[in-house]
Amino acid sequence: MGFTNEKEEKSAETDKGNPPNVYKVGVPRQPDLMKEFTGGMKETFFSDDPFRQFKGQSSSRKFILAIQFVFPIFQWGRDYNLTKFKGDIISGLTIASICIPQDIGYARLANLEPQYGLYTSFVPPLIYAFMGSSRDIAIGPVAVVSLLLGSLLQDEIDPIAHPLEYRRLAFTATFFAGVTQATLGVLRLGFLIDFLSHAAIVGFMGGAAITIALQQLRGFLGIKKFTKKTNIISVMRSVWGNVHHGWNWQTILIAAVFLSFLLFAKYLGKKNKRLFWVSAIAPLISVVLSTSFVYITRADKVGVQTVKYIQPGINPSSAEEIYFSGDYVLKGFKIGVVAGIIGLTEAVAIGRTFASMKDYQLDGNKEMVALGAMNIVGSMSSCYVATGSFSRSAVNYMAGCQTTVSNIIMSCVVLLTLLFLTPLFKYTPNAILSSIIISAVIGLIDYEAALLIWKIDKFDFVACLGAFLGVIFASVEIGLLIAVSISFAKILLHVTRPRTVLLGRLPQTTVYRNIAQYPDASKIPGVLIVRVDSAIYFSNSNYVKERILRWLADEEDYLNANGLPRIDFLIVEMSPVIDIDTSGIHALEELYRALQKKDVKLGISNPGHLVIDKLHASTFADLIGEENIFLSVWDAVLTYAPKMVDEA
Repeated sequence: MGFTNEKEEKSAETDKGNPPNVYKVGVPRQPDLMKEFTGGMKETFFSDDPFRQFKGQSSSRKFILAIQFVFPIFQWGRDYNLTKFKGDIISGLTIASICIPQDIGYARLANLEPQYGLYTSFVPPLIYAFMGSSRDIAIGPVAVVSLLLGSLLQDEIDPIAHPLEYRRLAFTATFFAGVTQATLGVLRLGFLIDFLSHAAIVGFMGGAAITIALQQLRGFLGIKKFTKKTNIISVMRSVWGNVHHGWNWQTILIAAVFLSFLLFAKYLGKKNKRLFWVSAIAPLISVVLSTSFVYITRADKVGVQTVKYIQPGINPSSAEEIYFSGDYVLKGFKIGVVAGIIGLTEAVAIGRTFASMKDYQLDGNKEMVALGAMNIVGSMSSCYVATGSFSRSAVNYMAGCQTTVSNIIMSCVVLLTLLFLTPLFKYTPNAILSSIIISAVIGLIDYEAALLIWKIDKFDFVACLGAFLGVIFASVEIGLLIAVSISFAKILLHVTRPRTVLLGRLPQTTVYRNIAQYPDASKIPGVLIVRVDSAIYFSNSNYVKERILRWLADEEDYLNANGLPRIDFLIVEMSPVIDIDTSGIHALEELYRALQKKDVKLGISNPGHLVIDKLHASTFADLIGEENIFLSVWDAVLTYAPKMVDEA
C-alpha cells in the first residue's frame, strides 16, 4: 500500500484536466452596527484603555485611583525615598542654573520684560510636577515658542507703543494655548499632532534656530535700532545698515568671548558625558562673570546695554488682564492655538524620547492635560506659554533626575531668585543673554537628521526644506504653514495615488512578490497579477482602476511586440487593501466590465474581513462569481493556469 503527498495529489488532479482543490475565502457574519461603531470609537480614542484599573473596584478605591490618575504624584510619591530625592535635588539645581539666564533671554524673544520669563519657570513647573507623567522633562519657556509668540503678537500690537495691551494679549494667547492642549487631551485627540511630520518638525526647528540666532545679533553687536521682522533679508539689512554707527565694539568683545566659552563648555560636555555639569553651569558662570565685569569697569557708560531693572517678587495675578471679550479675543485664540500645538508637539516628542530611554510608558493624552492645565494657571499668574525644553530635559536626565520633583526644586530656586536676587541682574549685559541663546539654539539645527531624511524619503526632505526656507526667508508662521501644508500634501498624495505593483512567482516556490523588487520573480504566461497597496476609497478608486488597466495595456503592447500569448486572466491581489467604500466597489465593477470587453477574466485574491463583507453586501461577488474569489494568488493561478503546478 502506498501513500501520496499533497503535491502529488494536486499534480494528479491537474493531469486529469481538473483544477486542484482550493480554499474558499470565508465570509464573516454581518456585524452589529452599534458594536462596530462603538468598537471603532474605542479603538480610536481609548486604544490604551486608561480606565481599565477602575473596573471591579469599590467606590472609595475608585476615588483614590481617580486622584492618582489626575495627579500621578500621589501614585509614585508613595515609593519616594531619600535616594531619589538626592538625584532630584542635584538635577533640579543644575537645570535651575541653566533656566534663570535663559528665561531672561527668552522673555526678550517674546517681547516681554525679563521677569515674565522667570515667572514662567516658577508656576507652570509646579503644576506639571503634580499632573505630568514624564519623569525627565524640564518645564519652562523655550526659544522656538517664545519667538513664535513674539512674532505673532507683534503683528497685532506694538509691544513698545502699547506694552500693557501687548502683555494682555500674551496672557490671552497663553490661556487659549492651555485650553487647546487640555481639550486635545480630554477628548483624546492627541493623534492629531502626529499630522505634523518628523521631517517638517526638523526643518521648522532648524529654521527657527537660525532665525533666533539672527535675532540675537541685536544684543551681540549692541545695535539699538533693529528690525521687527524675523526673515533673514530684513535682519541682515538691519545689521549691515548699522555697521558704521550702531555696532559697539565693547559689546561685541563681551559677546564673542563668552560665546566661545559657552560653545567650548558644550563641546566638553558632549565629548565626556561625565562633564555634562560643565555645560550646564556655564550659562550661570557667564552671567556672573560678565555682570561683574560690567559693574567693575562701568562698561554700561560706554554703550554696553544691560538688563537694568527686573521687578522683584513672585508672580502677580493676571486673571483680570486676559481678554474674554472684545476684538482681541479671536486674535488671542488664533495665536494661542498655534503656540499651544507647537509647544505640545515639542513636549510630547521630548517626553517620548526620554521615556523610551528609561523604558517606561508615557500617556500622551495625560501629558496634554497636564500641559494645558499648567498654561491655563500660568496665564492667570503672569506667565506666557511654557512647554518642555529639550536642552534642559537632556541636562535633567544626565544629572540623574528620578521624578518630577526636579521641576519643584528648579521652581524653588527661581522663587528665591525672584524674591532676593533680581537686583543683581541690573548690570547683566544683553550681550551675554544673546550669547546664551545662540549657544542654546545651535543644538536645534539637526543636519544629521536632515541628511538621513534625504537618504530615506525625498518627499520628506522637500517638507523639511520647505519648512526650513519658509521660516528663514518669510516668517515663523509662514514656515509653520508650509510645514503643515507639505505634510498634508504628502498624505493626500499617498491616499489619492496608492502604489500598485506587478507580481511574479519566485523560482521553485508558491510565493508571489513584486517583480521590481525581486528580478528573479517570473510572470505567469497568460496571467497578469496586480497588487494594490492601499485601501480603496472615493479619493483613489478611479486612479486604481485606471492604473490596473494601464498595467494591462502596457503588458499587452509588450506581448504583441514580442509575439507572445495574450493575457486571458487578471488577478488583483487585495491583501494590503484594508477597507473599501462604495466608490471603490463601483470602480471594481467598471474594471470588470472593461475587462469583459477585452475578453479578460477578473479574479480577486485574499480580500480581508471588511473587504469581502462589502463585496458580498454589494453583490459584486455574485457579479464576478464566487469561484473567482481566491484565498491566495497561488490558488488563483492553480485555477487559471493549472500547468504551473508541476513547476512548483
